[in-house]
Amino acid sequence: MTMPISGTLSLIAFSLSLGISTTALAAPKSEIVLAIGGEPDEGYDPLLGWGRYGHPLFQSTLLTRDAQMRTQPELAKNWYLSEDRLTWTIELRSDAKFSDGSPLTARDVAFTFNHAKTAGGELDLGVLELAKAIDDTTVKITLSQPWIAFSDFLFTLGIVPADSYGPEYARKPVGSGPYQMVSWTEGEQLIVKKNPYYFGKQSPFERITFLFTGEDTSLAAAHAGQVDVVSVPATAADAPPAGFKQIAVDSVDNRGMSFPMLPDEGKTTPTGNPIGNDVTSDLVIRQAINLGVDREQIVEVALLGHGTPAYGPADGLPWSNPEAALSFDPQAAQALLDGAGWAVGSDGIRSKDGIRASFPLIFPASDSTRQAIVVTTAEQLKAIGIEAVPQGKSWDDIERQMHANPVLFGWGSHSPQEVYSLYQSSVGGQGYYNPGFFSNPEVDEHFASAQASDSLEASYPHWQAAEWDGKAGYSGKGLAGWAWLVNLDHIYYVNECIDLGPTQIEPHGHGWPITSLIQHWTWTCD
Repeated sequence: MTMPISGTLSLIAFSLSLGISTTALAAPKSEIVLAIGGEPDEGYDPLLGWGRYGHPLFQSTLLTRDAQMRTQPELAKNWYLSEDRLTWTIELRSDAKFSDGSPLTARDVAFTFNHAKTAGGELDLGVLELAKAIDDTTVKITLSQPWIAFSDFLFTLGIVPADSYGPEYARKPVGSGPYQMVSWTEGEQLIVKKNPYYFGKQSPFERITFLFTGEDTSLAAAHAGQVDVVSVPATAADAPPAGFKQIAVDSVDNRGMSFPMLPDEGKTTPTGNPIGNDVTSDLVIRQAINLGVDREQIVEVALLGHGTPAYGPADGLPWSNPEAALSFDPQAAQALLDGAGWAVGSDGIRSKDGIRASFPLIFPASDSTRQAIVVTTAEQLKAIGIEAVPQGKSWDDIERQMHANPVLFGWGSHSPQEVYSLYQSSVGGQGYYNPGFFSNPEVDEHFASAQASDSLEASYPHWQAAEWDGKAGYSGKGLAGWAWLVNLDHIYYVNECIDLGPTQIEPHGHGWPITSLIQHWTWTCD
């Protein structure tokens, strides 16, 4: 529920409307209030996808990452991948307990993985054959084929109790994470308290309230001193309320233009949606767009400086290739188009063989930031003779048109599996994955080598080669499957008495990625 708030609404009235005491909102050292995004539609069940963007809060995972994205143990003490790359052996710590006091064992881990495969949620554990408890502290996870990206589930899948998991779990979670649920008023707030059985570093904050309010209401609450951490859009940044500091966190929360890769030959999906575009199916058009967009200007104009240029789907993460970045060069873009026979018409727009270099550039109509990016990009492309016509659509309309027209999508994950999903030939047209039907055997081969690696770290060069191997790849320098434009900064106003410590580069904005290291936050005021 998003509740409007006027400038005259009193602190007490706003607090009572949410059922929060004004004493709690005074933010003593032991209690804080956060307004950092919405609640998960499916509740707090890791088997349905809770926690995949950041840490699941109520649950523990087998592994975790520190602020530098380095692998750290959590529930797992040791972990091994077999020589044939088909079996993970996980040795667990023996002191972990769920928030109800019951011990966490290998049986719970096996149950979690096996049931996550069939739960019907957002997780794709298709390569999982079986997870089996060998003893109380050892679990073996067997895969149907080598698949190094499966290791992402060791970082993101929160472990649930086999004995008490059931239909009500999403609304009454029991886990071994740093916090446990006190109450959840859907559409309004979530209250959590420290889990006394948590085996890891304990947070100094005994109790945290999460408010589920819209951007305007959350900002008003910050100005009224009612919250301690609030996420803010770029358009509202740079004016932190008294008593707050602004924290800008780097992210891989990107925005990029998808390209239909096939010509329009009248083909459709099984549901009747059109496939193909005679303009973007031309490699020269796609490469020219990548050269002809001034990403720095898009950051300044559309994001008010709160972001960075994007050149791929995973900029700054270990599996991205910094060599794939290319400079803004409109002269080179025009030379490419001229050489390929795309001639400038009297209206300044190019055409070739009776095909005009014009297409809709679609964005979600409800997203003002994406609209600003699209409008800015469209203006830039006019200078090289390409007409991108901004069109705001519903997500239903986008789903119907995304195989035939460019769309400004947002992605960004801590897993290279997402890169695979955007460019692997075999997943073309599967939901929102690879909407343009990108297909290239060399890129697929690099992906196969990456998935067959004996560790995530060993896979990095193969993922990087798929992006750009010096001659080709999916990047703007190569086959230009997308035009990646910007990475958004995630901006927070934070109570000046709270030290968030080092922060991770954050993924796409679903969930609460800022809380991934919440147990390391500290209160610095007396």
